[in-house]
Amino acid sequence: MDDASLDDLEQRRARLYDQLAATDDFRRGSISENYRRCGRPNCACAQPDHPGHGPRYLWTRTVAGRGTKGRQLSAEEVDKVRAELANYQRFAAVSEQIVEVNEAICEARPPNPVASAPPVATTGDEKRGSTSRSRRSSPPR
Repeated sequence: MDDASLDDLEQRRARLYDQLAATDDFRRGSISENYRRCGRPNCACAQPDHPGHGPRYLWTRTVAGRGTKGRQLSAEEVDKVRAELANYQRFAAVSEQIVEVNEAICEARPPNPVASAPPVATTGDEKRGSTSRSRRSSPPR
C-alpha cells in the first residue's frame, strides 16, 4: 500500500465500505458440539464405546463485564448461527482492512496547509482594543 496514491487508497476504502455494508447478519462467538452421559447405569450411554447423548450445540460468546455467555441451540438453528459466525469473521477481516487503508491514507495525506502556515504578519492598522482603563481598581504601586 506504500506505493498507492491517495486517490487509489480512497477508492479502495470506498470499496471496503461497500463490502462492509453488504455484510449480512452476523454475531460473535463459537459453537461447540457436546455429548454427555445421563448417568443411568442401564442406559446405552453407560457403555464404554458409546459417545453419549447428543450432539448438543452450545453457542458461546464473551460479554463485556459479564464474562462468557452461552445459549443452547436447537438442531434447526445450528446452520443459521454458523453462517452468522462466518459473516462476523468476514466483518472483522474487512474492518481490519479498513483500518489499514485509513492509516495509509492518513500517512499519504499532506498536512493541512492552513493549520501549519506561519502566522500572518500584521500591518499595524488592526484594532488593538480599548484605550480606556478598566473600572476595576488596579493594585497599588
